[in-house]
Amino acid sequence: MFINTLLTHPTHFFRVVLIVIISVTLHELAHGFTAVTQGDDTPKKSGHLTLNPVVHMGWESIIFLCLVGIAWGKMPVNPSKFRSAKLSNILVSAAGPISNLALAILCLLLLKFIVYNYPNIFSFNFFYLAARINLLLCLFNLLPIPPLDGFHVFSEIFPSLKPLEKSQYGYFALMMLFLIPQFGDGLGAIADFVMSVVLFK
Repeated sequence: MFINTLLTHPTHFFRVVLIVIISVTLHELAHGFTAVTQGDDTPKKSGHLTLNPVVHMGWESIIFLCLVGIAWGKMPVNPSKFRSAKLSNILVSAAGPISNLALAILCLLLLKFIVYNYPNIFSFNFFYLAARINLLLCLFNLLPIPPLDGFHVFSEIFPSLKPLEKSQYGYFALMMLFLIPQFGDGLGAIADFVMSVVLFK
């Protein structure tokens, strides 16, 4: 379990926990702010336009993160208030993964142009880990599996997928993916390739 890392590599443990909490919080805020721009004031009325990670993740998610290294977040939105049923849903759903991609790019740029030059001031390992985690979050959330963001995007483009939204298919598929080591290795390989291209080009 991930909690064992606290005993063997405590610095890595706290880095991962901090990065994931920040990344998930900003991911959910991206959903919320985009929903507001699309005419839905639900995130504002529910008090979710905040940097407080407990609001977005809940203690259950944070505890689960510390125990097994998996976390989730939630941003309440009301699609019936969107100005455009299709386009707004795509924009709001895509905003989360895009925020993770933006964070990854920011960390990679910092690594390439600042951290390399000031290794005594900035931690290379921290920003490298932050970039990799955010790339993984972006790739994972773009999978067309309910309830992930990618499903909401693809189901608007391919409406025939919509009936799967309320089925148990998504949770079963996610459970199976987590049980397949090659799945995580594959996402990691993609993230590592992207990072190598940016850092060493």
